Amino acid sequence: MNIPDVRAVIESAKVRDEGRLEEFIRVKAPLATHDQVVEAAELAVEVIDTVPVLLARAAQAATQRRLRVVVMPLLDHASRYFVDPVDLIPEMTQGLAGLLDDTYLTLRILQNLNRGPEPLFEAEFEEPLRFLRRLVGHEISRKLDAASIFALQDVSTEVGRVWAAMGGRS
Repeated sequence: MNIPDVRAVIESAKVRDEGRLEEFIRVKAPLATHDQVVEAAELAVEVIDTVPVLLARAAQAATQRRLRVVVMPLLDHASRYFVDPVDLIPEMTQGLAGLLDDTYLTLRILQNLNRGPEPLFEAEFEEPLRFLRRLVGHEISRKLDAASIFALQDVSTEVGRVWAAMGGRS
């Protein structure tokens, strides 16, 4: 997991945005007033800006609870999607709007991690995810929900392999 790279992607998208996020929101909410669009864009930036903090908190909690073998591959998956320029809404052409899908996927992965018997760390995911779902739309959010489940399944398979390999050495 590379939090500095995630931060760099966010800052780069901010520089290149040139009002694209507001345009994106205007298309998604054509009846919204100018002030509502501006407010939604500001909220979207706030949510996007939480990603590096949430990733760091999850990594710290995983270390403290000795769950790195399970948690870090999921955080790696989320940060790779964030940094990878090929995704559902590309930030290279969409500016900050292109980070909405990356942010949604990261929050869904973290939310899934927190669904265990005891949350990995304290964070609110429902409201930001609901907001992002409205912005990215049903089709994209559905694909990202599936991707978050796939990430969990992929990590589960990998952890099983590690445990099997460790058992084979006993």
